[in-house]
Amino acid sequence: MEITNVTEYQAIAKQKLPKMIYDYYASGAEDEWTLQENREAFARILFRPRILIDVSKIDMTTTILGFKLSMPIMISPTAMQKMAHPDGEYATARAASAAGTIMTLSSWATSSVEEVASTGPGIRFFQLYVYKDRKVVEQLVRRAEKAGFKAIALTVDTPRLGRREADIKNRFVLPPNLTLKNFEGLDLGKMDQANDSGLASYVAGQIDRTLSWKDVKWLQSITTMPILVKGVITAEDSRLAVENGAAGIIVSNHGARQLDYVPATISALEEVVKGAGGQIPVFLDGGVRRGTDVFKALALGAAGVFIGRPVVFSLAVAGEAGVSNVLKMLRDEFELTMALSGCNSLADITRNHVVTEADKFGVMPSRL
Repeated sequence: MEITNVTEYQAIAKQKLPKMIYDYYASGAEDEWTLQENREAFARILFRPRILIDVSKIDMTTTILGFKLSMPIMISPTAMQKMAHPDGEYATARAASAAGTIMTLSSWATSSVEEVASTGPGIRFFQLYVYKDRKVVEQLVRRAEKAGFKAIALTVDTPRLGRREADIKNRFVLPPNLTLKNFEGLDLGKMDQANDSGLASYVAGQIDRTLSWKDVKWLQSITTMPILVKGVITAEDSRLAVENGAAGIIVSNHGARQLDYVPATISALEEVVKGAGGQIPVFLDGGVRRGTDVFKALALGAAGVFIGRPVVFSLAVAGEAGVSNVLKMLRDEFELTMALSGCNSLADITRNHVVTEADKFGVMPSRL
């Protein structure tokens, strides 16, 4: 069967992957309300396309933290990619580089920062969990910097792991042939079988619950890499991110895997953008499955989007070629959406191009 959109990879991945692994990638926290809402909220945003504009040349290029990208679609950190495909993070890194975009490597990757760097040139960010042992964190950050990674995406929404009931039922644990490669040799690379989720037990034992804004300053003291704060969904925290010297914000609810009943990221985006006051770029992570979603995020103020699950599902189905195809499909759909909306470049995409629920129920914005 020919795959014609990103979502179709998920059903095929479900057939192909062992249940424990598929459920780990696919599930959300508790009732999975936010998981569903991350997608459904996009469907409630409608377009206001402009017509009779010359769209014979479309430019999707952008600059993120000084790096030139082919498009505003990047890869978010997803853990343990070798569970999906033997090539794991190597394949994702190569696909991102070939597409001219950014890959973010998870702290909990099944390939190390050095291994991913060895795949060749590419703009890569490193997602960081802060461990109780700060020497481990310091070492990891230094290794990422030495391996040529360009920024840190600091995950700030996980002082404890969300309650993912599928993982509890499955007694999720990293398959025995794999390790968390960045922690190999530190006795932190193994995840033991537990009487609920092995990952939840691992997090409880290792991740620092005292993490606070002062630690953003501490991170700045040990690295020259810019720090993106990943997991912001309110204006208050957006302002604090600016005050504490973050280089950017990633609006994320951790793929709806942490606190259930938080808004979809696309619903929280405008609030966070307003809180940042144009001082630092704001990115959206969560629920992006179509080029139309990318356009909606940019119209609401995002500087770019990150995709997670589409990467692991396409990786499971077809390895590097699958990830490349996801990036190509999203790029092509986004280009088409721009053309049909009357936009030649990202700068042409404005708030006037979309109508949200708030617009429909509130007073129509003064922009009209």
